[in-house]
Amino acid sequence: MASECVDRGSPSWRGKVKDIYDMGDRLLIVFTDRISAFDEVLPDPIPGKGVALSEMSVLLLGMSRGVYPNHLLRRVDERSVEVVKASRIDLEFIVRGYLYGSAWRAYSRGRTTISGVELPPGLRMADELPEPVLTPTTKSQVGHDEEISARDAVSSGLLTWDEWRELEEASLRLYDFYRRVASSRGLILADAKFEFGRTRDGLIQIDEPPTHDSARIWPSEYYEPGKRQEDHCLDKEFLRAYLREVGCVRCGLPGVVVDQVARRAMGAYRVMAGAARPEDLGLLGLDEVMEAAKGELRSGGNI
Repeated sequence: MASECVDRGSPSWRGKVKDIYDMGDRLLIVFTDRISAFDEVLPDPIPGKGVALSEMSVLLLGMSRGVYPNHLLRRVDERSVEVVKASRIDLEFIVRGYLYGSAWRAYSRGRTTISGVELPPGLRMADELPEPVLTPTTKSQVGHDEEISARDAVSSGLLTWDEWRELEEASLRLYDFYRRVASSRGLILADAKFEFGRTRDGLIQIDEPPTHDSARIWPSEYYEPGKRQEDHCLDKEFLRAYLREVGCVRCGLPGVVVDQVARRAMGAYRVMAGAARPEDLGLLGLDEVMEAAKGELRSGGNI
């Protein structure tokens, strides 16, 4: 089905991976095939990625309406959704159920308190935390998001104490819900990012639920505490790991990397929807991909 955006001209706002069209009291969100990493939009699109993220959003937002209200109104086409227009609260509510990413890097350097929660000693990379931890950050248009405390968020005027308490509870409830859905599909939802907005009817969840781009999703079958999870993950951490290996973000991606990122983006949706199993996705590990990418370079391919 052709997108309705074709006749709408330029988007009202263009994010790193989404185009937004203002329709008065509603917004049209178009999930593009662009992909970002380390605050940069990469030069190579990922075929089908926008469709995968749109499908995942429709699936999970539709399932979680009873947990907390969200902005989804209807699916417009395979990569576009119509949503309620809300005034965004410029915070990202990140809930972590496992010690990974920036939280692991901080912990491994001796920082055992994360967002006011004291973690026990002796944890390994990718260990499950005793309980999920909320680690909010600012939402910056440029540059890196920064950790922020509840007190600083309120004192800076981003939201009130009543709003903070409501959204803290909502984030933990949503994470628990999505985590249980993932578990029923043989997946581990290691962490997830939530955003919220204000409407005349109250606060709602906006942006997107856990997807390839906004969460860490690990197949339970391949999960090994103490080790990196990129070889089988269904999230963007695989791409970040590749970019760290080559030391270049703006360089073109080899075809094998584009293919593997696409498999993970669509695979996250297909497994969550019960249409596939992780072992059906044809995933390659990072070392295998690095070797294949070198082969492309030798044969004159894009790298």
